[in-house]
Amino acid sequence: MSNIQQAGTFTLGSHTVKRLGYGAMQLAGPGVFGPPRDHDAALAVLREAVAQGVDHIDTSDFYGPHVTNRLIRQALAPYPKDLVIVTKIGARRGTDGSWLPAFSPEALTQAVHDNLGNLGLEVLDVVNLRIMFDTHGPAEGSIEAPLTVLAELQRKGLVRHIGLSNVTSTQIAEGRRIAEIVCVQNQYNLAHRGDDALIDDLARDGIAYVPFFPLGGFNPLQSSTLSDVAQHLGATPMQVALAWLLRRAPNILLIPGTSSVGHLRENLSAAELELSDDVLGELEGVAMAA
Repeated sequence: MSNIQQAGTFTLGSHTVKRLGYGAMQLAGPGVFGPPRDHDAALAVLREAVAQGVDHIDTSDFYGPHVTNRLIRQALAPYPKDLVIVTKIGARRGTDGSWLPAFSPEALTQAVHDNLGNLGLEVLDVVNLRIMFDTHGPAEGSIEAPLTVLAELQRKGLVRHIGLSNVTSTQIAEGRRIAEIVCVQNQYNLAHRGDDALIDDLARDGIAYVPFFPLGGFNPLQSSTLSDVAQHLGATPMQVALAWLLRRAPNILLIPGTSSVGHLRENLSAAELELSDDVLGELEGVAMAA
């Protein structure tokens, strides 16, 4: 059993969670659309994550849609008291699997109720508002209207805490004037480091940063550096990439996703991987080459 406690903990809303969690996105079918290839295997991954000590699971009702939340409920309800389930709203799926904005008050409200129903919860611990001005990355624009809707759902007691996803620093500042923001979920990894300054600012304010695509954005040259380091350490490239993120800042919470119990155990064991200053220097070279 991996000792994910070695990764430390950080505050997420009113909870303190281990810094290595699990992202459920890959449990849905190909393209995060439709049912899993192996239903029982998906349930086994979720149960193994909790058995390994994971207390932070990331999901959304637009994964599938509805697929991952129903799997989580089937696998884990009644939920362990210390389990924090973080979900997100702001998008919907087209019949062709496309990702579409869903920002109207009606769509946002329905999304919260869908998450509650499919997870079997009376209140959602954390809801991230996913900004969809550009599906490929953050793009400027006011988030006041949709965030005000989510803040109202929080006041009604359906949502405990609010986070933001796919956002710029300007949008986070705007958001913090409207509601308390407990986490930010953006793309960030060893090669894709546009949020470096933002992560440090959030750390000073005690706000969690949850990077997605921890291996995304590498080209073959860059991944060869990562592979060489991994081979030297007797680890996988994913483990090294996750261990680097854990070292990068204390407020980083990781949610690596997989549909394999074996890969899940590998990912969680990144908590035990020690990176020397020399190794960190080599990995910094990957970032500079990106």
